[in-house]
Amino acid sequence: MTRLQANLLLLLAAAIWGGGFVAQSTAMKAIGPFWFIGLRFAVATVAILPFVLLEARKAKIKTTSRHMGLYILIGLALFGGASTQQIGLQTTTVTNSSFITGLYVVFVPLIAVAFLRRPPHWIIWPAAAMAVTGIYMLSGGHLSALTRGDGLTVVCAAFWAIQITLAGTTVSQTGRPLALSVMQFAVTAICALVVAVMVEPISMEAITAAAPEILYVGIFSSGVAFVLQVIGQRYTTPSQAAIFLSSEALFGSALGALLLGETMPPLGYAGCALMFTAMLAVEVVPELGKGRSEPA
Repeated sequence: MTRLQANLLLLLAAAIWGGGFVAQSTAMKAIGPFWFIGLRFAVATVAILPFVLLEARKAKIKTTSRHMGLYILIGLALFGGASTQQIGLQTTTVTNSSFITGLYVVFVPLIAVAFLRRPPHWIIWPAAAMAVTGIYMLSGGHLSALTRGDGLTVVCAAFWAIQITLAGTTVSQTGRPLALSVMQFAVTAICALVVAVMVEPISMEAITAAAPEILYVGIFSSGVAFVLQVIGQRYTTPSQAAIFLSSEALFGSALGALLLGETMPPLGYAGCALMFTAMLAVEVVPELGKGRSEPA
């Protein structure tokens, strides 16, 4: 596979994820957030299971009880991120959610600094300042204009960052990214369904009405897009992969405007642009520095 083909796969994955924000938003006209999360990740578990079985045949490291414990912990972090994002979409726009969620790329290195005691790259601090400024601009220059959903989405980005950090260290130990994925999907589905049974009403009519969104997000956003990401990243550079995957926020914003008629003032779009720049800077600048330091 050529690098161009790989980058196009990553762009397709980002477009699918961007569409997922729209599906998550429209689904809640028919179904509660926890039922949606539970059913979505149940579908995702089934969708990715065949790939897990293929991966198991080639596995060189046996899965231990410690690995299973880590998988469950990662699943709980995923549940936290999915829950806060889904509930947040009840009171924020798809555009805001897609860009604020993307702040996980800024939070990941900050978590590494706080908990793993890893020295940060210098770009982290200006990028964090840019991200905070971007959120301020997204509010129109008035923090009171930020909704409860915006705040929950910031929490969601922190959960995603925790999940990514734990997943990265775990996969490096096990070499089983698909096994990790199916376990975290299953844990999230179980947790969400337990909460849903306790706090949300449900009917077959509601499930049927939300079925297109559940299937899209479960099969395509979680199953197909994940596989495209895994394949694409094998044949391109980390910096280029970051650029194409970060376009998820742009797709989410564009589809929110096209399908849901969402708009925002010019200052809000400037804030989105600033956050997007911060996301790219955190991923791309360190990789560019590595390339320059390598001998020719």
